[in-house]
Amino acid sequence: MLNLNRSRRGDPVERLQKVMARAGVASRRHCERLIAAGAVKVNGKVVTEVGCKVDPARDKIQVGNRTISLFPRRYYILLYKPRGYVTTLSDEKGRKKVTDLLKGVAGRVYPVGRLDYDSEGLLLLTNDGELTYALTHPKHRVPKTYVVSVKGLPGREKLEKMAGGLMLEDGPTAPARVRLIGRRGKNVLLEITISEGRNRQIRRMCDSIGHPVVRLKRTKLGSLSIGNLRPGQYRHLTREEIKKLKEDAGMG
Repeated sequence: MLNLNRSRRGDPVERLQKVMARAGVASRRHCERLIAAGAVKVNGKVVTEVGCKVDPARDKIQVGNRTISLFPRRYYILLYKPRGYVTTLSDEKGRKKVTDLLKGVAGRVYPVGRLDYDSEGLLLLTNDGELTYALTHPKHRVPKTYVVSVKGLPGREKLEKMAGGLMLEDGPTAPARVRLIGRRGKNVLLEITISEGRNRQIRRMCDSIGHPVVRLKRTKLGSLSIGNLRPGQYRHLTREEIKKLKEDAGMG
């Protein structure tokens, strides 16, 4: 029987999913699913117990047929996702993926959260699983800001209702920051900041007040801004930006 939960004093044991995430395999939650699915081996034996402990300095950890490296180069990439791209790493419909836009990035990176196929704007990609976990965990409430073009002209009462919280099919939304910032023909532009990450949340909030989204662009994630990037362009984060982003995620 494989005994991974060593208790000998001085052994630097850690939870398997945490070690995998730190090595850039995926987010911690996705690593937990990989373990439960039997896709991970430790010292040649399949491990399915989420939460088992390993010694990163001694144990050989494999995901599929690949032995993970605990000291990979870290990538932190800010991409302006164009419309018409998916944020998954594979697509059964054969649609274009955001990773297709990355040229010269040797390591494998993963999107932090998602943007809909028809949405655009700021998307962070990284192989830092711990940061991904922290940024997407609900308890850290990292704010995300969107500029949204909606049909018609929502009145003040509707905007205040959206800001105070709406009842959607999966429960009430948390308070949001909402302000009208301009007009575009018969439509208006709203700036909406939320601290949740539900599926298609902005679109559903706008549908709820009777003003469907025409176009949606994410402009900020915590302290990180899309800046002057154009659709399809990307850049690597600076050390200062990485530091601030980790502070946003409660890691600083």
